[in-house]
Amino acid sequence: MKNANASGGLVYSTEQGRMCPACREPVARCHCSKKNSNPVSDGIVRVSLETKGRKGKGVTLIRGLALDALALAQLGKQLKTTCGSGGTVKAGVIEIQGDHCERVIEALKKRGLAVKRAGG
Repeated sequence: MKNANASGGLVYSTEQGRMCPACREPVARCHCSKKNSNPVSDGIVRVSLETKGRKGKGVTLIRGLALDALALAQLGKQLKTTCGSGGTVKAGVIEIQGDHCERVIEALKKRGLAVKRAGG
């Protein structure tokens, strides 16, 4: 018989949503993630276009935002609405489907952030 802790435990609950695997609390009330909630950043937001591993489809990536997970998700939602496109937030990086680099740079500069175009 497999140990319940060895299998990773509960990942998603219909009542609570996403669950933290470490403390087994809902992500919104997770105590272990608050220790590392503000990632280290040099203060410059980098916007780039990536097509590798995406079958030629372009995805706009926004990196270097020193925000916690909730604020990053909210900003990602606002940027997706601005661009009129889909996307996601993964590991501190906002991904927006399509080539929207210029539109994203303008939106971030309006928020008072230092933004650079990264890549070619």
